[in-house]
Amino acid sequence: MNEATTYCARHPDVETGLRCARCETPICPRCLVQTPVGARCRDCANISRIPTLNITPVYYLRAQAAAIGAGLAVGWFWALATGPRGTIGFFTFFIGLGIGWAISEAISLATNRKRGVALQFCAASGVLIAFLTRNLVLGFPLLPQGDIWAYVILIVAGGFAASRLKF
Repeated sequence: MNEATTYCARHPDVETGLRCARCETPICPRCLVQTPVGARCRDCANISRIPTLNITPVYYLRAQAAAIGAGLAVGWFWALATGPRGTIGFFTFFIGLGIGWAISEAISLATNRKRGVALQFCAASGVLIAFLTRNLVLGFPLLPQGDIWAYVILIVAGGFAASRLKF
């Protein structure tokens, strides 16, 4: 008995013997989604992103606004707290962690605790805004030379802020 050759509905050049367990659509191994009730096509599997990772443009704008606002506030506070001498040594890491936490928390609150790569970039930009604000408040050049501890704080804060918003 000759069976007719069946091809995948999404990839017409791929021969297959698999079918969706729900709608009987021919699917190839690249298309199938394994579910608890068997292999299904992408339409029947009803794949959707986790709401925490679903970042719409409105949430992105809210995150960017929070990054700018928090960056300005934290940068101003950083300048007042450390003064023109800055910090040296061990306390540098705590200051960096505090700055990263404050900016990432502001973004997290503004976006209903969402996570994702776009929000990590917002957090990094907020930390950079804090660094530039600190330099402006203290009367330093925007990118001062020789202020190694401020750059250490910048790296620690940026890394910590981004790590809190990863998925």
